[in-house]
Amino acid sequence: MPHFIDHATIFVKAGDGGNGSVSFHREKYVAAGGPDGGDGGRGGDVIFEVSDHLTTLSDFRYKRKYKAENGQDGRGSRSFGRSGKDIVVKVPRGTVVKDAATGRILTDLSGDEPFIAAKGGRGGWGNSHFATSTRQVPRFAKPGTPGEERELTLELKLLADVGLVGFPNVGKSTLISVVSEAKPNIADYHFTTLIPNLGVVRLGEGTSFVMADIPGIIEGASEGVGLGYEFLRHVERCRLLVHVVDVAGSEGRDPIQDFETINAELQKYNPELMERPMIVAGNKCDLADEQQLQKIEQYFKDKGYAYFPMMAAIHYGVDDLIKYVAQELAKLPPIRIYEAEPVPLEELAESASKDRDFTVRKQDNVYFVEGKWLLKIMQSVNFDDYESLQYFQRVLINSGVIDALRQAGVQEGDTVCVYDLEFDFVN
Repeated sequence: MPHFIDHATIFVKAGDGGNGSVSFHREKYVAAGGPDGGDGGRGGDVIFEVSDHLTTLSDFRYKRKYKAENGQDGRGSRSFGRSGKDIVVKVPRGTVVKDAATGRILTDLSGDEPFIAAKGGRGGWGNSHFATSTRQVPRFAKPGTPGEERELTLELKLLADVGLVGFPNVGKSTLISVVSEAKPNIADYHFTTLIPNLGVVRLGEGTSFVMADIPGIIEGASEGVGLGYEFLRHVERCRLLVHVVDVAGSEGRDPIQDFETINAELQKYNPELMERPMIVAGNKCDLADEQQLQKIEQYFKDKGYAYFPMMAAIHYGVDDLIKYVAQELAKLPPIRIYEAEPVPLEELAESASKDRDFTVRKQDNVYFVEGKWLLKIMQSVNFDDYESLQYFQRVLINSGVIDALRQAGVQEGDTVCVYDLEFDFVN
């Protein structure tokens, strides 16, 4: 049986933008030929797309680095460099992408919309952009900006309406096999199920839901005992839980104690799970005596749970359970989609403050300011928004960029370039 991989850490790097070209058109009677350097091409993006042919993250065990193509440099005759090719990374539906350093959610790939995980660098301007009435022979061009790079954590959280929880060997796999087209391995020993099984339960035309058999939850699962911790994340999306108990205690355990133990593990892993609607299915009724059956049913009813006795192997009581599940699902909101968590600009500035190195260089009365941290901030600033623009101005002042420009001799009205942002200096 293939090992189920639902967690991976990878590195992505978008392509760097190509450099602008310094070139002069060679034509008779034109001073210095006239600038005609073309722009560099844009770097390729790293794009994530959902593939319904994938069910695990196992591909990422063997390949952990993904790099898009760099943009080509510009050339003379105003020839632009070719843009770098994007790289498309396929992931299974339900993959949550997080920033590995902060744990911040970047996207939830549960729909069909692709996600740009790393944006390619912008191509640099050729010297033809810098020709003015007072600067007719610009002998400089802009370099391309580097592409984004980051380490990402991928977590697959199954998209299922109903999650089957309970100790091993209580009949979860048998239940999903008789109500759906799922064909799990079933045997009479612990941890037969080593991967979550998904099955579509159909109740006539237009009515269906997805059920997941969540394996391996035992006492201590939330701390990593058994297989439980590996699979508890798949319960998080489920809209409703069906807790399967072995009413006969055929494994030598007390079914009521089993129920309380599993719920305690769910609570420890994520307290929100205990707020999900839960239905109890008492399986293996044929192996228990009447007194035991009545005691268990009364216990769950006293606790306020809907309780359904059944014998999954022969389909006894299963239809009543499934019809009730469908009725309850109709009352519940859709499957949870995790929202992206944006980085506040001030937090970005704080993280960048650890490395505030930058350079200021002057060429033909144009002042170029460069620094990796500045580039990161610029990628997050909306220059059409007044507050964002004010924030960026404060960054330039507080970081010492404005003072450094003054020390380099900048005057009122001189041109300042911060990567692909160009502005006239104002004292």
